[in-house]
Parts: sequence; C-alpha cells; structure tokens
Amino acid sequence: MQQASSVSARLDRLPISKVHKRIVALVGGGMFFDNLDIYIAGAVLGVFLSTGFSSLDLNAYFVSATFLGMFLGTVGAGVVADLLGRRVTFQWNLAIFGLASLAGAAAPNMEWVVFLRFLCGVGLGAEIVLGYGTLAEFVPPQQRGRWVSTLSMISSMGLLVSTLLSWALIPVFGWRVMFAVPGVGALVILWLRKALPESPRWLEVKGRFSEADQVVSAIEHEARREHGELDAPEWRPAVAPGSIWQKAFIRPLVLGTVLQVIMFAALYGLVSWIPTFLLKQGIPINQTLGQSALMSLGAPTGAFVARLWVDRLGRRVAIIGGSIGAAVMTVLFGQATSQVAAVGIGFATFALIYFLLATIQAVYLPELFPTSVRMRCNAVCVGIARLTTAVVPFGVVYLFNNWGVAAVLSTIGGLLFVQAVTMALLGRETGGRSLELATNTMARPMSDYAPVEAPATKAVP
Repeated sequence: MQQASSVSARLDRLPISKVHKRIVALVGGGMFFDNLDIYIAGAVLGVFLSTGFSSLDLNAYFVSATFLGMFLGTVGAGVVADLLGRRVTFQWNLAIFGLASLAGAAAPNMEWVVFLRFLCGVGLGAEIVLGYGTLAEFVPPQQRGRWVSTLSMISSMGLLVSTLLSWALIPVFGWRVMFAVPGVGALVILWLRKALPESPRWLEVKGRFSEADQVVSAIEHEARREHGELDAPEWRPAVAPGSIWQKAFIRPLVLGTVLQVIMFAALYGLVSWIPTFLLKQGIPINQTLGQSALMSLGAPTGAFVARLWVDRLGRRVAIIGGSIGAAVMTVLFGQATSQVAAVGIGFATFALIYFLLATIQAVYLPELFPTSVRMRCNAVCVGIARLTTAVVPFGVVYLFNNWGVAAVLSTIGGLLFVQAVTMALLGRETGGRSLELATNTMARPMSDYAPVEAPATKAVP
C-alpha cells in the first residue's frame, strides 16, 4: 500500500504526458460548451428585444435566473465533488445543462425560456468549480499555471464561437438554434467523459490508496513511454482530511470571494450586454453581432497571454497589473466615439478581462485550498459571486437607463481597481508550490515564500 504522502509527490515530479493532455481535452470540451451556453445570452437577448419576443425587464430575469441556477449548481457541485468524487459530479452536471438547453430551444414563450434557463444554470454552475480544480490536481506545480490557463483558453473560445454562430445562424434559423447547439454538444462530451480518471489526490484523502495508486501508476507508465525514466518522488508527510470551517481558510476565502465577485460583475456586466448596448445605440442587429464577434477575439487572446506569462510573472503581479489595465480600458471603452475605436478598445478590454479570468478563476482560486476541501471552498467563493451577480443585470439596466453606457462601464472600471487593491493587500504568491502547501502559503508572510524545489534526480524503474 502506498504511503498517504506518495500520490502528491509522485504527481508533482511527473513531466506532462498524453494523459494530462487527454484530461485537458475531456475537461476542456465540457467547459467549452458550458461557456458557449453561458454566452448565448449576449446574442439572443438583443434578438429577443428586436423581435418583440421579450422585454428589457424579462431579459434581466433571464440572466438572473441563469445565475441563480448556477449558484445552486455551484454549491451542490462543491459538496458532491468533495464527498463523492470529481468524476461522478462531472457526469450529472453535463446531463442537466445539456437536456435543459435542448428543451429551451422548444420553449413557447419567454416565461418558459426563463424557467428552463434556471434549470440549465444548475448544470452550468458545476463546471467552473470542478474543471479548473480537477486539472490542477493532476498537473505538476511548475507548469500548473500554463496548463490550467490552457483550459481557460479552450473555455474562452465559447464566447467567440457563440458570437460567430449567432452572427451566421440567427439571421437564417432564428434564436432557437443557439440553445440546440450547446445542448447536443454537452451530451456528446458527457459520453466521452467516461474515460476521465478520478483525481488520485482526492482518492488519497479519502483513504482509497489502492485506487489512487492505480491511477498514478497509469500516468507514470505513460510518462515513462514518452520521457524515459522518472525522478524519484520526495517524501512528504501525510495530508489529513480537513473541515472547511478552519481559521486558516478565512483569509483565502475572503480574498477568493472578493476576486470572484468583482470578476463576475465585470464579465457579465460588460460582455453579456455588449450586443444590447450597441443595439440600443441604433446599430442594426447584424452589425451588432459582427462587431461583438470582433471584440470577442480578445477572449482567447487574453487567455493565451495568461498561458504564456502566468507562471513567469507570478499570480500576484498578474492579477494586480491586469486589474489596473482592465480598469483603464473599460473606462476608455465607455468614452469611445466611433465604431472603429469601440471595436479596438473593446478587443483590448475583452483580452484583459479574460487574462484576469484565466489567472484568477482558473489558476489562482484552486491553489488557495487543499484537496480535502478544495471544491467546497471554491464553491463558497464562486457561489457567493454567482448569487451577487444575479442582481448585476438590474444594476446594469438602472445605470444604463439613467446615465447611459458610460456609467455602466465606469462602475465596472472602479470595481476592477478595487480588485487590484484587494489583491495587493491580501494576496499571496502560490505559483510553483504543491497544492498541498497552498493553505500554508496563505497563512505565512510573503518573505517566507519559496517555490517547490526540483526533486532529486535519482531514477526509479
């Protein structure tokens, strides 16, 4: 039987192999369709208004119902994933949001769309909690930022594809096709995810050492086939299961919650409403969707930049610098006086927001908590953000109706600046450290930081 410390040490010293890439593909596929489904709102809300199918108030209920459902799904997924496992939770969430999305395509009126969107949100809420945290539990610490950012880059393509599909399909087939596409895609990924292994770190915490050893041994076998002999794992003390209600978790929970609340407010207060803003300014729906498609190219661009730089810059510098840059660009976007300037500044704004999304949500948040409570702590941070974001549409409508687009964007810019200050005061660097040391990192002064040392070079068969 393996020692309780062996799984994390064995995983942390492995090079990236085909097993890691398969996990990225399986997790990323679901997150892509998750994001595609979320950003449907940015396309269909404008169409709902232009065709008379809905009103501005009903559109706000549509967005809020989505986030209320995602709140319940987030909390439920965090509890289930820590208690029953990551793999089983990955199955039910895809089934819920896939079937609900397909049903939404046949909804007879806007009230039914809102109700089905709530159910869809329950399934959608699990992906963010599960996806990044699960991948982080497989990849080695020195490359964790790079590969988890890759997952965010795949996910962010959902915005671009959603916008392009809206531009190409809605004028021909109407808005219903935009609910059918992610529904079918989610069910396909559900079938493919049968090949997804359970997290060996979670199995180890649950005392299922034999199963954990089997998973890690399979990954080691694949790594040896690709890279030759492996370095010997270092010895580490056992990691005992823990409760979420510990004093050591207060700081990271507060920090993670503040970062997530502001990130979601910026993301869904701006990105999801861009077509509606442009439409209300008198731009025809075809031009609105076309301009949104150009701006949305910034989403994968920002995630790609995070993939290249988040491990080099460190989490703290990336979040503080990115937040200040995004605050400035968001305010400038609200002052743009021409369509060309709006598209150019909008692209830069999207890129910075998605750089932050990849760094905060994908990379940093899962690193703040140990395996035994990772998904529940993530669920607390994301769940509170989801709950508060449910009121964002009403705030957007209020600001827009009374003071226009500039007021909405200036408010979002102010929140991004608050995010930079919060990270400067409470944030700690977690890059390059084993996941099992994350909570200890948050509890120590910054002068004590040191990256994980390279393992001994002794070879093992």
